[in-house]
Amino acid sequence: MRVVIQRVARASVTLPPSSHVSGQIGPGLLVFCGLQAGDTAEQLDWMARKILQLRIFPNNQGKMNLSIREVPGAQILLVPNFTVGCEISQGRRPSFDQAMPPAQASLAFDAFVERCVDQGVEVYTGVFGADMHVECCNDGPVTFVLETPRRLQEPGP
Repeated sequence: MRVVIQRVARASVTLPPSSHVSGQIGPGLLVFCGLQAGDTAEQLDWMARKILQLRIFPNNQGKMNLSIREVPGAQILLVPNFTVGCEISQGRRPSFDQAMPPAQASLAFDAFVERCVDQGVEVYTGVFGADMHVECCNDGPVTFVLETPRRLQEPGP
């Protein structure tokens, strides 16, 4: 699993052409979620814990030292985005060979959302498989790319 995390002052997802808002947050995290073939429940657990424990919000001294759980009223907007999981290191066209099949990815995204909700943070989402317009005001800017560690990706002995 690969995610792009942005600390935001605000973010929203609207669905064209109706302009229906599927998710909108104030201060918090906008997370683009790329599910990849072979992602496991263990990886979803690890990713949810990691995102919610990252100390990327400023404390009273302006140092990145607080997690989202320590920021009153902070929220998360999770957006399914299969392009995040693609490979672009070779050639000129993105390869989606490693993307999780859509039916499986939809279930995995829902499971990931539940894991984040279970961590006690207010969570909003985009819509799986939909064309979306995502708007955000990146705070910082602070943006990170995070992948599940290799040890969680490879089967054990």
